[in-house]
Amino acid sequence: MAASDELKFREFNEAMDLLAGNADATTPSISESQSHITLNMSSSCNEEYEPDEEDDKTELLSLQKKQSSFWTFEYYQAFFNVDTYQVLDRIKGSLLPLPGKNFVWHNLQNNPDLYGPFWICATLVFTLAISGNLSYFLEKRGSSSFHYSPQFHKVTIAGIVIYCYAWLVPLGLWGYLHWRKGAHVTTDVYSFLEMVCIYGYSLFVYIPTAVLWLIPIPWLQWLLIIVAIGLSGSVLVLTFWPVIRSDSKPAACFIMAIIVSLHILLAIGCKLYFFQKPRITSSIPIAYTTATQQEKHTPSSIAAERKGI
Repeated sequence: MAASDELKFREFNEAMDLLAGNADATTPSISESQSHITLNMSSSCNEEYEPDEEDDKTELLSLQKKQSSFWTFEYYQAFFNVDTYQVLDRIKGSLLPLPGKNFVWHNLQNNPDLYGPFWICATLVFTLAISGNLSYFLEKRGSSSFHYSPQFHKVTIAGIVIYCYAWLVPLGLWGYLHWRKGAHVTTDVYSFLEMVCIYGYSLFVYIPTAVLWLIPIPWLQWLLIIVAIGLSGSVLVLTFWPVIRSDSKPAACFIMAIIVSLHILLAIGCKLYFFQKPRITSSIPIAYTTATQQEKHTPSSIAAERKGI
């Protein structure tokens, strides 16, 4: 009997008294207490391992300092990081120069590229060579003794001229401005990549001009070249003058005159070389003279000369 009395359910008076004193109190279950514990542990872990803003800044600075090598593909990949809309906007800016609108500040916006200048120069090279060959063919097609042969050497000459102008002239100008800045002039200087970008996009206007040069009207051809020189030259003047004008007046006028003169020389040289009129050969007179000379040396002519006729 004693063992059965021990197994009976007994009420704890102290717990009943506590519940009677605070009827709104609730007793959490074991599962609820475990869930609260796990939540608190996870939040404490997040607070412990959450990175600070200073750590983020140091990581970004370390990534910026890790630049790729000059001989790797990743080094040049940044120069082609542009989309179609940016390239079209820069082409539009080179075709429509506005006073007070700098091409570098308004179009490049500290993000120069080599994609646009490279393909603009390549397109201009093939456009000049093909249009020059077509112009030569259209000029000579009326001659019966004309046999057309493509002039592939024009592609080589156009490539050398265009790419040397688009790279060597900006290199010389960049070196001159850095020399003047280091000497005694305090001014901002564009980077070499920005100068290449300016010259490359300024040549875009010559692509449609070279196609329109196929029209065999001399005054129209020269009118087109004047318009092309005016548009592309305005881009160069409006872009470089804010940088050059801080120099002395004679030096600023001298360097600006060189920039404009080289640009005009390139346009006129391409017009005269690739679209020159073919030389008229005197094939018929030469054939006539050779025929008459042969007739003079026939036996009948020799006998007539001996008889004194």
